[in-house]
Order: sequence, then C-alpha cells, then structure tokens
Amino acid sequence: MAIINRTPDSFHDRGRTFELSKAVEAVENAIANGADWIDIGGVPFAPGPEVTVREEIDRVVPVVEAARDRTDAVISVETYRPEVARVVLAAGADVINNVTGLHDLTLADVVAEADANLIITHSLAAPRTPFPRPTYEDVAGEVAAFLRERADAAISRGLPPERIILDPGHDLNKNTHHSLELTRRLPEITGIGYPTLVAVSNKDFIGETLDLPQNERLVGTIATVSVCVLQGARIVRVHDVAEIVPAVRMVESILGWRPPAVIRHNAV
Repeated sequence: MAIINRTPDSFHDRGRTFELSKAVEAVENAIANGADWIDIGGVPFAPGPEVTVREEIDRVVPVVEAARDRTDAVISVETYRPEVARVVLAAGADVINNVTGLHDLTLADVVAEADANLIITHSLAAPRTPFPRPTYEDVAGEVAAFLRERADAAISRGLPPERIILDPGHDLNKNTHHSLELTRRLPEITGIGYPTLVAVSNKDFIGETLDLPQNERLVGTIATVSVCVLQGARIVRVHDVAEIVPAVRMVESILGWRPPAVIRHNAV
C-alpha cells in the first residue's frame, strides 16, 4: 500500500505531494514501482490546523479520480468523516481507511451502504486530539480486544465481516515500547481472523529504537515490514514503494508464496 498524502504537514513527506500534480505523479510512480494499493490522505492523524470537510474533499477527490483513471489497483482514502467517505467512494475509492478507532460508527454505515471495505485501526483519542503518556497493562491484549469490539460494532451496522481489515496502529497513542511489543505479538492481532494491515513506515518507534532521524529509517522500516509479514500481516502501508516491494517479494518467495522471477543459477 503506497502512501499519497495531500497534506502540507504530514509527518514524513512534509508536504512534498501536497500540490495536485505532485500527488498524481506520486500515484504514477507508486504504480510503476509495484504498488498493489494506493492510500490517499487529506488530513494528518496528528493535531494541527483545522481542515474543513470541504477542504478535505477538495484535496482527496481529484487524486482518487486521477488514480482510478490510471490503475485498477485498490484505492483507499484515509478519513474519519462519514461525509468525506461518501464522496470519495462515489468518486472511485474501494476502501475507507479509518485510523481513529472507528470513533464515529456512522462511517461504518456509509461503507456498508456503498458495498465498500473498511480498515479499522486501534487508536484511543478523538480525531486529531493529543493523547499524552499512553499506558497499557497488556498492550497487545488490549489492542486485540479493542479491535474485536470495533469490528463487531461495524458488523452490527451492516458491514459484512469479509469487508473488514484491522490495523493495530503502531505509534498511534502508543510509545516505542508499545509498538515494539505489538510487533513481537502481532499474531495475537492476525489471529482475530481479519486481514491485518501494518503501518510502520519510517515511524518514530523505528527512529527511537535506532536513534535515527526521519530520513534515515528505511533500513529499519524494511526489517520491520519483513518481520510483520512473517508474523501474519498481509497489507503493508509504506512511503518508499520502490525499496519495500523487493523486500516483501523476497519474503514471499522464501515463504513459497511467489515463484522466483527467473531461474538461471545452476539451472543447466
């Protein structure tokens, strides 16, 4: 899953794809580099300047339309607003990526009505609200219980189970120790029974673990993504598609899921 942020203040790309032509170019590059999925966002998770519903729609819909014109890959939009979800699904998106713990269950109603798919991510705070010093007695157990409850709530609103994906929410209302433990214990999340997405790309828990700045976390990201796939993750949300795709394909081949692209060594 390639990340395309149409925001001026996203934590990693810092507005590099905020201008529409840059966002569309990023979509094209992601597809060329092997992305199966395009995830488009118009509002950062972190607190910051207010973005109105109209502004969010104006940011993401042109990118959704451009992506749909260029690819049959999966297209998702990261939003917590039912009003935005309704518009982007009509514009060609397949999935709503909700990183705020399904804070508003109306979002599930909109996704169900559109026969679309929903990613439910663990986070505790209301959208764009600080959550200082998060504490857990058992982070993996509590995240798993939360995700089960939220998935059940979505199902109660008419969303079929086969249209649900879960994300444990690395770093979202969690510190570095929490995110590392979630990675070690990821089978407790994948074992819930829904496809699991991990969004670990260049995150602070990687930077703090290795004491590296934002622009030097690629190797740590590759290692973390590989471990997550081995632990049962089936969708990986990343910034650096060209570098991550070969790593994931190598893991897939080691696991016997993907044949080698060519066979020459000691073949004759």
